[in-house]
Amino acid sequence: MSAIRVLVVDDQRMLRESFAVLLGVQSDIDVVGEAADGEQAVRQARDLRPDVVLMDVRMPVLDGLEATRRILAHAPATRVLVLTTFDEDEYVHEAIRAGAKGFLLKDSSAHQLADAVRTTMSGGAVLAPSVTSRLMADLSRRAVPPAVPSGRLAALTDQETRVLGLVARGMSNAEIAVHLGVAEQTVKTHVSRILMKLHLRDRTQAAVLAYETGLVVPGR
Repeated sequence: MSAIRVLVVDDQRMLRESFAVLLGVQSDIDVVGEAADGEQAVRQARDLRPDVVLMDVRMPVLDGLEATRRILAHAPATRVLVLTTFDEDEYVHEAIRAGAKGFLLKDSSAHQLADAVRTTMSGGAVLAPSVTSRLMADLSRRAVPPAVPSGRLAALTDQETRVLGLVARGMSNAEIAVHLGVAEQTVKTHVSRILMKLHLRDRTQAAVLAYETGLVVPGR
C-alpha cells in the first residue's frame, strides 16, 4: 500500500516544519510539500497532487477557506484537514461548507495528527472534541424548529432519515448497524444514497445538515 501523500500549509514556519517532521517519521505518510499561504497551497496541490492537505485558516495572500474551495474545485478527491486553534472555531462551519473533511487543534499530539491524516484518507471525518461541542451548539442556534419539515430531507426514505440522524450523532457505520439491527453494508448503502440525494460531499456535511434542519437537536 502506497504512503499517504500530505501537503502541510501554515504561515508560521516553525509550526509548518514541526508538523512536517512529526508526520515524516510515520512509515505510511509521505510529506510531499509545504506552503506558507493559501495561494502557494493551491499551486502545490495542483503540482504535487497530495492525498491530504493540512490547511491553516488565517494566512496572508489567500486564506485557508478560499484555498480549500479552489483546491477541491480542481481536485475534488483531495481531503482537506483544517488545523485550528481554540479561538478560531467561528471558521468551522464555513470550512465544512467549503469541503473540509475535519478539524484538528494545532496543539494535538504527533499520534493524534497522524491518526487524523489516516482517518481523513480512509474517508472518515475528524472533529476535535472542543470544536465539535461548539459547532453543534452553533448549529442548534441556526436550526429550524424540529417540528418544521425540511423539503430538502423529503427525498429521503424513513430509514435513510434515521441513518442520517445517527450519523449526525457521531455513530460509525458499525454502530448504526447494531442500533438498527441491519448489516453494516446496508448502512453503507444508505449513507451513499443520502449523500447522493442531498448533494453532499461527506458525512461531516451530512451531520451539519441534520442539525441545520432540526432533524437532530443537541442534548436530545
